[in-house]
Amino acid sequence: MTPEDHAAATRKVILDMETALGANSNDMAAHFHEDFRWMGNVGCGTKADLSEFRNNWQLPLRAAFTERDYKTDQFICEGDWASCFGHIEGTHSGEFMGVAATGKRVKIHYMDFWKIEDGRIKDNWVSVDFAAVMSQLGVDVFDGKGWESFDEGRAVPPKP
Repeated sequence: MTPEDHAAATRKVILDMETALGANSNDMAAHFHEDFRWMGNVGCGTKADLSEFRNNWQLPLRAAFTERDYKTDQFICEGDWASCFGHIEGTHSGEFMGVAATGKRVKIHYMDFWKIEDGRIKDNWVSVDFAAVMSQLGVDVFDGKGWESFDEGRAVPPKP
């Protein structure tokens, strides 16, 4: 297999999984390795296996945000590795981090890094910008002290 073919095969694994997520598939085992791990940033948690991913990520995301549309901005594949960044557009239809449904359309920005083994996703490192989602829902998790306050001239940045 050429490097280009290998990258294309890796990309297909990820695209098939993303299509299944977007279609609310309940058969994610077809896309994830039996030793699957999902490692998220603070707020997302870490999932030790597919069951934890489904129960503690996939289903809560479905409950909080309906009418989801997955939009990948950039995709990079090399060998058994793939990465992307993009966002999910969804309607806030259920509780999310203590915020009752607002009906607002939000963008959930993310970055993913995947390791493919035996034609399925073995490892997934994820960073999701939940602080931005909360801001779209009217909650400032930084209580006005985010570094945007420097950019907007509301605060003076400290100097070393």
